[in-house]
Amino acid sequence: MVKNYDFSELKRLVELNSYTKNKVGIDENGKIFISWMELLGFVTIVHKREEIGNHILFRSSRDDGKKILLLGHLDTVFPPKSFEDFSEDEEWIYGPGVCDMKGGNIVALEALRNIHKEFGEIKNIDMLLVSDEETGSDDSKSLTLSLAKDYDYCLVYEAAGVNGEVVTGRKGVGTFFIDIEGKASHAGNEYQNGINANLEAAYKLIELTKLTDLDKQTTVNVGKIEGGIGANTISPHAKLSVELRYVSHRECNRVLEGFEQIVKNSIVSGTKSTLSGGIQRDVMQPNKKQLEFLKKIEEQIGISIDTQQRGGVSDANHMASQGVVTLDGLGPFGDGDHTILERANKASYLQRIDLSTKILTLFMKGQV
Repeated sequence: MVKNYDFSELKRLVELNSYTKNKVGIDENGKIFISWMELLGFVTIVHKREEIGNHILFRSSRDDGKKILLLGHLDTVFPPKSFEDFSEDEEWIYGPGVCDMKGGNIVALEALRNIHKEFGEIKNIDMLLVSDEETGSDDSKSLTLSLAKDYDYCLVYEAAGVNGEVVTGRKGVGTFFIDIEGKASHAGNEYQNGINANLEAAYKLIELTKLTDLDKQTTVNVGKIEGGIGANTISPHAKLSVELRYVSHRECNRVLEGFEQIVKNSIVSGTKSTLSGGIQRDVMQPNKKQLEFLKKIEEQIGISIDTQQRGGVSDANHMASQGVVTLDGLGPFGDGDHTILERANKASYLQRIDLSTKILTLFMKGQV
């Protein structure tokens, strides 16, 4: 049971719908964070958007030392009126975003408050909150990648592991589309004159699935199939939506070459196929600099920090792909995320605030 911690600020955020397509709700969420961060001396840079929520960068004062970025997102996956309630019991908080990731944003905020209380002026620590992470960061990706060059370290506030693990690796992910053109004809009178795009799609689905290699943690999933006009017509068109996840660039290249060959080669004579889409987030791989950063933290604060790798992706992938030393999973532990059962463990909030405060204290002292 957690006593003497007021979750009212989290409640305020949770009850304000911030579905990715709800620009008004996301921007209101952002305004609340602006009011909190500016009290700590941060300068706000708003990257305005017309159709989605604004992305917000909070900048601290500068000196010549290393620089660290705290990274989060403002959006959740729940449309308005679908799941907007906040509740709690002795051990858990329930509601949209309590672990993914309004809860993580609060952890970062509380750690910054502690740093401000101890040091007064915060230096070389910035925070970026994007508005579209849950739909793939299609808009914010370029912003995040462009900012990466300014930082030595990045802490990402997605949910912690069940045993408090931080995340050192995430799979890369890509989404691709194969459009297949055939020729329509009457299925009864002119069956032989048609060119069946649906049949070609079926052959391609099988070949795409063969590219999966579970031993190498590579998966290829044809998640959606569209095609045809009706049962009495030979299908003139079909479309496959395909996802790739991988943990090494070698595997990524192997699969991409496989895609090219599958699209190039037709089993059903006369069909033509085109490939579109691409890599959404590159792989985040554990690395030597990351391990050294973790070891310094462990040595300075006197605890062991468990780590894990995940199949899911986050904006940590973007920062890591640019060579920034990145740790993810600094938020609270929770489960049921992306469902109406989402919850977060109260005790883990305090544990994560304490861990982030210690890391940022070491950073401010130049000890990491």
